[in-house]
Amino acid sequence: MRSIRPILTATGIAAALALTATACNGDKDQAAGQTADKPAASAPAGTAGDAGGLADTLRKHGVDPDKWKDGEWKNWDKDKWLREAKDFVNPVIKGLWKPDRMQKAKDPQRTMAYGDATGDQNVTDPEPAPVQAQEEKHPYHEYAAPVGKVFFDSPEGSMVCSGTVVKDPKAPGRSNLVWTAGHCVHAGAKGGWYRNITFVPSYNDQGKTPVQLSNAQPQEVAPYGSYWADWAMTSNAWIAGGGHTGGDASPYDYALLHVKPQSGGKSLEETVGNALTVDFNAPDAKDISAMGAWGYPAAPPFNGQLMNKCVDRPGRLSMSPGTPPMWRIGCTMTGGSSGGGWFIAGKDGKSELVSNTSIGPATSGWLAGPRLGQGAQQLYTAMSDRFAGR
Repeated sequence: MRSIRPILTATGIAAALALTATACNGDKDQAAGQTADKPAASAPAGTAGDAGGLADTLRKHGVDPDKWKDGEWKNWDKDKWLREAKDFVNPVIKGLWKPDRMQKAKDPQRTMAYGDATGDQNVTDPEPAPVQAQEEKHPYHEYAAPVGKVFFDSPEGSMVCSGTVVKDPKAPGRSNLVWTAGHCVHAGAKGGWYRNITFVPSYNDQGKTPVQLSNAQPQEVAPYGSYWADWAMTSNAWIAGGGHTGGDASPYDYALLHVKPQSGGKSLEETVGNALTVDFNAPDAKDISAMGAWGYPAAPPFNGQLMNKCVDRPGRLSMSPGTPPMWRIGCTMTGGSSGGGWFIAGKDGKSELVSNTSIGPATSGWLAGPRLGQGAQQLYTAMSDRFAGR
């Protein structure tokens, strides 16, 4: 018999997200008993954001930087699809992500498929009842300022995920970090880094319909503009074994972007007015009364243009022996919500990010996300150290 779960509301978490500033948390110890995954944190040839460094990296792989910007990035031949951690490059192509291109971007629903859990280790909790996703109040920047959309190009075309602005320990109050899913930046076992990765906070701020967006001004589609990633990190486990049906790499399906500030040098956090603390030592599922997931679901019945949220009491989903159990909540959001942040109320009452949307069944009804432990914390620290002082 399925366990009875209390009815929850999004009020507390939504209120915390609406704040224009969040308090910094101190360092947290790693969660006991977690399986550590070493982060992918190699350095590129040249400094991130430096045109010369990016050009050198492209040339190293036989790619002409000028041809790349003229469309060579559409070449997904095996030799041209950069795969290793140190190979990430994302040269800015001005004017590429126009509002109509953003609107047509597809959800990567193939990465939302759920494969069979090969070993639940007797820790998987009963499947949660579906929780109907609700659209966030708008303007979105007043209620969920850190949340936005991640756009990228893949061999299948333009794709979209969700992401969250998070704090940078080495740049307090001036973060340029965005948390998302590994499958939103890297194809995993059968591919490499995706291209033209861009973050748009508070996308479609006023919650316009697709028809209204067709005639909307650029500032209505992207109120804070677009932020190109100048570096990305995901777990070695995702790079080595990530796939479209979940599986062993799903508990490590997380990623972190560092984005380039826009002209004037104002950071992403300063621009949107908020960034969330990441909690790598969250309580056990049984001790959490409410966990919320935010994102932009794009697969039917959603259209990808509206921010939605779900709040439920979390449970556990174990994929295979030797990997940490994932969080799972009831939620009807679909592909496109991938990478969107999962939040709980911290000890100070403010929202903290504890996971991101990774997998869910094709019929929708629930979502699962990785529990962020030692490996995720190492990745986060490496990214912060990398850009410290810049």
